[in-house]
Amino acid sequence: MAKKTASKKKSASKKVTKTSSKTSTVRKGAVAKTAKKTVKKAAPRKTAAVRRPKGPVWQWSAVETAAAIRSGAISAVETVEAHLDRMRAVNPRLNAVVVDLGEEALKAAHAADKQRAKGSELGLLHGVPITIKENVDYEGRPNFNGVPANKDLIAPSDSPVVSNLKKAGAIVIGLTNTPEFSFRGFTDNPLHGLTLNPWDPDITCGGSSGGAGSAVAAGIGTIAHGNDIGGSLRWPAHCNGVATIKPTQGRIPAFNGSATAERPMLAHLMSAQGPLARHVADVRLALEAMSQRDPRDPWWVPAPLIGERPKGPIKVALAKIPEDMDVDPSVAAALRQAADHLERSGYRVSEVEVPDINGVWQTWCDIITNETVVMQEAGMLKVTSEDFHKAWGGMRAKANGLDLKAWMQATAARNGHIRAWQLFFEDYPVVLAPTTVKPTPGPRDDTVSAERVQQIFWGEIRFISAINVLGLPGAVVPVAVHEGKPIGVQLIAGRYREDLALDAAAAIEKRAGVIAHRLWETMA
Repeated sequence: MAKKTASKKKSASKKVTKTSSKTSTVRKGAVAKTAKKTVKKAAPRKTAAVRRPKGPVWQWSAVETAAAIRSGAISAVETVEAHLDRMRAVNPRLNAVVVDLGEEALKAAHAADKQRAKGSELGLLHGVPITIKENVDYEGRPNFNGVPANKDLIAPSDSPVVSNLKKAGAIVIGLTNTPEFSFRGFTDNPLHGLTLNPWDPDITCGGSSGGAGSAVAAGIGTIAHGNDIGGSLRWPAHCNGVATIKPTQGRIPAFNGSATAERPMLAHLMSAQGPLARHVADVRLALEAMSQRDPRDPWWVPAPLIGERPKGPIKVALAKIPEDMDVDPSVAAALRQAADHLERSGYRVSEVEVPDINGVWQTWCDIITNETVVMQEAGMLKVTSEDFHKAWGGMRAKANGLDLKAWMQATAARNGHIRAWQLFFEDYPVVLAPTTVKPTPGPRDDTVSAERVQQIFWGEIRFISAINVLGLPGAVVPVAVHEGKPIGVQLIAGRYREDLALDAAAAIEKRAGVIAHRLWETMA
C-alpha cells in the first residue's frame, strides 16, 4: 500500500484535501499512477497550509485528518490522543474495541511526527487513527477470531491488509470484536462478550465486523477494517449508519500466517477485506491504501481502481424485490429516497428485476455451508458456544446437502450467475438494492431458533449475502434514520468497478448527509 514513488506520494499529499465525490481521492491516485513514469523524482516539499477542521478531533473525517497532519495543523500525537480519549470514554458501554493498543499507538504517533519533521515522504494515511478487526493477523498477538481456544495462534507477521495500512502511515489504536470464527451476523462471543450498537442497545451492531462498525460510528478511529464473506462489512455498515465497500475478490490481498491450514477455495473466492468509515470519501481513501500488492496472496489482482466511465446518464437498476420478501414501509421509503437522490444527481433509475437473486443466494448458501461442513465444522463445534451452535445450525438447515458431484455442479453454476450479472451491468452499470427489508433485529436474534436464522438470512438480508458468491463489489451508504435507527442501501457494480458503486454512494451521501453527526448528538 505504501510502496509508492515520491512523485506518487506528492500527488497523494494534494488529493487528501479533496472530498468531492466527482473528483475522488481514488481518481487522483489513479492519475498519479499513470503519470509517475514520466515525472522525475522530486525532493520533499512543504505542503500548503490547511485550516484545522472544525469540531473535536475525533469527529474529523480521515481525509480531513490526513490533510491536517500533513500540513502541520495538528500533530499525529495530538490526533491519536484525541481518539484514545474518545475510545476510553464511549467504549466501556459499547465493547466495540476489545484490545486497547494505545501505548504502541502513541509510540507510532511520535515516530510519525518525527518523520514529518524530517521532510520525509508521507503515506496516504500518515498519522490517521484506525482500528483492525480481531480476525486478521496482527504481529505478535493471538488471532482469537472470537474463540478462546485460539489463544496459541500467535501472528508471526501482520496480515497484508494490516501491513498495507501501516505502510500508508495509519496508526492502529485498537482491535475490534467479532463473533466466534466470524461466522455470525451478530457480534458476541465467550471471550469478549456482546458488542452494542451505539444508536440503540436493543438492536444489533451487525456482524461479523460488528465491533468495527460500532467503533467507527461512535467516533473511535476514522477508519475501521473489516471483512465480508456473507455480508460482514455491509450488514454492520447498515446497522451502525456508516459507509463501506465490499471490494471485488482479489482487490485487497489477504493471508493469515497464524492459520493452521489454507482456506478452502470457495471460501477464499467469496470473501473480501475492506474499510468501514463515516464518509464515502474515507472509504475510497482506505480502499486505495488497502489494495496494494502483497505476494502472499496468489489471488490478488492488479486491477486499476478507476475504469472507463459509462456514457451518461448512467442507468441504475432499482432491484425488484421478490414477492416472498415482506418489505417494511421504512425500507421501501429509504429505497425511494435513495433513488430520488440518484435521479437528482444525474443518474437514470428504473425498477428492474435483477438476474435470479433467489438462485444466486441459494448457490452461496449451498457452497459455503457444504464446504464448511467438510473442512471445518467438526473442529469449530468442539470449541464454540451453544449460541454458535444455534446460529450455525440454522444456516446449515437452509442449505441443500451436496455430494461431490452436486457440489461441483453448484460451483459451476456460480460461473453462470456471474456471467448473467456481468451482462446485466452492460445495460445497468449500477444496481440499487436493499441491505435488509426489515428493521434491524435485536442483538442476539440469531440464537432464538433455526427458523429465525433462516428468516434473517433468506427473508431479510438476501440481497447482501447473494453478492458474495458473485464476487462483486457492493457499497453501503446510510440514507435515513427511522425511529432513531439508521437505514442504509446497497450499490452493486461489475467486477473491479468499485469506483462506480462508490460514485453512486457519494451522490446519495451528498444529499442525505453524514448521519453519524446525528448519532453524536444523541450520545452527548
